[in-house]
Amino acid sequence: MATVAVYNTAGKEVDKLTLNDSVFGVEINEHLVHMAVVAHLANRRQGTQSAKTRSEVSGGGKKPWRQKGTGHARQGSTRSPQWTGGGVVFAPKPRDYSMKMNKKEKQLAMKSALTSKVQEEKLIVLDELKMDEIKTKKFVEIMNNLKAEKALVVTKEVEENVKCSANNIPTVKTAIANEINVYDILKYDTLVLTKDAVAAIEEVYA
Repeated sequence: MATVAVYNTAGKEVDKLTLNDSVFGVEINEHLVHMAVVAHLANRRQGTQSAKTRSEVSGGGKKPWRQKGTGHARQGSTRSPQWTGGGVVFAPKPRDYSMKMNKKEKQLAMKSALTSKVQEEKLIVLDELKMDEIKTKKFVEIMNNLKAEKALVVTKEVEENVKCSANNIPTVKTAIANEINVYDILKYDTLVLTKDAVAAIEEVYA
């Protein structure tokens, strides 16, 4: 089993924590990780884009000029795609982009992502993360103490002061343990978990 150091917000090591190998020590399945990322991005798409085809654009019922003798190319409608105001060729229409993964596939993808952070030594465990007030400067100081610039910070439950303090930092995202996803874990260089969050994650995925 992997053992990691537990730090306080000052960046000092205060304890050791043994991670569950069934969650943080599995064989990494890159294919499922890739599938999870693709599915996550696809499911975020609204799919509401829409443009009108030539049959949906109003007007254009009358032939603009006679077929022969004008010197112009022949035209049957002013709403053909080559005309200004005409319909769009192969116009995009609302569609559902969502993708599905099996439950076991999702779990293995998550375990693979968590394991990769442990193997890359990009996992930082905090004894706790609480703030008395909303203070971005104080949160930046904590991140600097942990040497975590681009980080996903995960707590067990919503810590409102922590969440609001991190909102204005573009390289940091906060989340709670039961809402993390593979995409965010991979997007941010460092994964910062509180001890409570580690326990909650192990409870769900072990």
